[in-house]
Amino acid sequence: MNYDFDTINPRRGTNSYKWDSAPDDDLLPMWVADMDFRTALPVVEALTRRVQQGIFGYTKVPGAYYDAITDWFHHRHNWRMEKEWIIYTSGVVPALSAVIKALTVPGDKVLVQTPVYNCFFSSIRNNGCEPVSNPLIREGNTYHMDFDDLEQKAADPKARLLLLCNPHNPAGRVWTREELTRIGEICIRHNVLVVSDEIHCELTFPGYVYTPFASISDQFLHHSVTCVSPSKAFNLAGLQIANIITSDTERRQKIDKAININEVCDVNPFGVEALMAAYNEGREWLDGLKAYLLDNYLCMKDFCKEYLPQFPIMELEGTYLVWMDCSTLGKASTQMEHLLKEKARLWLNAGTMYGEEGEGFMRWNIACPRSVLIKGLKRFRKFAKS
Repeated sequence: MNYDFDTINPRRGTNSYKWDSAPDDDLLPMWVADMDFRTALPVVEALTRRVQQGIFGYTKVPGAYYDAITDWFHHRHNWRMEKEWIIYTSGVVPALSAVIKALTVPGDKVLVQTPVYNCFFSSIRNNGCEPVSNPLIREGNTYHMDFDDLEQKAADPKARLLLLCNPHNPAGRVWTREELTRIGEICIRHNVLVVSDEIHCELTFPGYVYTPFASISDQFLHHSVTCVSPSKAFNLAGLQIANIITSDTERRQKIDKAININEVCDVNPFGVEALMAAYNEGREWLDGLKAYLLDNYLCMKDFCKEYLPQFPIMELEGTYLVWMDCSTLGKASTQMEHLLKEKARLWLNAGTMYGEEGEGFMRWNIACPRSVLIKGLKRFRKFAKS
């Protein structure tokens, strides 16, 4: 089937955080990570049926919910998980926070591979722990892991967890099975539990394969907690639904207790219905989306090669978030964010949101109609020339 991702769906005036946070209609938002595409039709139809019931009381999550998750990951990603391993909650960030609360004590250290998703830092600090950076190594227009540095920092007796971003936001890497295996071996050797945020797992491009960390071996499964959600792939973030997966019964009980302490143990009926529809009927739409996102990235890559060669963009293996090196401007990322909003009427994310290693970078969200992407690129080009 053909899917229309070119149509512009007006979002201003809909209480969109992305669009209605802009102070005026001329500011083009290409920052926060949600998409400007309508979700898969089966999801819309499932939500419409639920709305027509007209009663929105407390939700009991049905067995079909767990079937949808286990079937999806089995057939799509060759990961056989048990229903009993799954804990539902309202989002991946609340999930990460609950996992940290459950499995650490204040003063513990949590490893992160920077530059990395900004909410990792707040989730760690909000639970009284200390984030410790294991910086990624840039090589050309991509990144690799520093395993020697990870070995050293994992050996610290106070290091309890590694927050893994798989695929990685904002570097755009889809970690290979070999890279994940080396991480696992290091963490197991030093008794550091891997907590893997795999929210972007569906959004990978040809030639790159997402490997669930916990699927590599029984030992890795036992030594990890995985957080997943259909929200990024199907544009469902506002419906607030996510899942925590761990095979260890005692660990699961601790996490469940932390979820209740944090009061994120209930989910809404729309999130439940949307997840089931997306996983049961959304495969074709998702494949169409991925093809469109890849074409958007290639369009941006060609544009930058021709008009913005002094602003390298990193190779995008997965996600819809492009990491651009703007260091040639000689300005701090936060200053660039301000100037781009003021002078170019373009809203991007400052690289230092993702750790000090993001200085000099800006993050683009290219999950939009191609005409909007080109408009943003032209605004950036004009700004760079000035």
